Amino acid sequence: MRRLLLFDIDGTLVAGGPAKDAFHIALLDAFGTAGPIEVHDFAGKTDPQIARELLRRAGVGREEIDRGLPALFHRYLEELEARLPERPMTILPGVLTLMTALRKVEDVGLGLVTGNIAGGAELKLESAGLYEHFQTGAFGSDSEERNDLPGLAVRRASEAWGVDFRPHDVVVIGDTPRDVECGLHHGTLTVGVATGRFARRELEVAGAHFVVDDFSRTEELHDILVG
Repeated sequence: MRRLLLFDIDGTLVAGGPAKDAFHIALLDAFGTAGPIEVHDFAGKTDPQIARELLRRAGVGREEIDRGLPALFHRYLEELEARLPERPMTILPGVLTLMTALRKVEDVGLGLVTGNIAGGAELKLESAGLYEHFQTGAFGSDSEERNDLPGLAVRRASEAWGVDFRPHDVVVIGDTPRDVECGLHHGTLTVGVATGRFARRELEVAGAHFVVDDFSRTEELHDILVG
């Protein structure tokens, strides 16, 4: 194993789905408020970070938030699982072809670095038929700080495959400047994909080593990611 590819989920691999509605209901059930959820910026953040920001803006204290987060995420997963059959995630252009091609490369490992809590990541990717492609990862349930996640994902991959992945052996792929930032924080290569709400220029300004419009040009992506 010579290279580790760590993918974001929302806006990178898939889009749509009922996650925001499920999160809204879970916040109301667990805390009695969802804060300013309709206007809040979710992009590139971890689920616990989003919850904390919304609840603090609604006037909920830190200790109350800490006590209520387990109930919130239990309820969120219930709602997400119940809603996904009718509103599954949509696979973004080129993703399935790219995943299939990468799985055939013996010395490349595929993992996740996502702000989703682990259970939410699994449910979303399972609904799109993509979960089987990923063997390891780091999630919002591991740390509220996005910048902590690449390092954790690399450690887990190293333990799983018995390989000492150095930063330049790792590529973080995502659709937001925060995805790029977390990869740069760990010293990895970074690929920005303009399939979310951020344009190519914004991802370039964030410092991405490579930026692509989407994953539809499989051969180009293969060269960038596999090296």
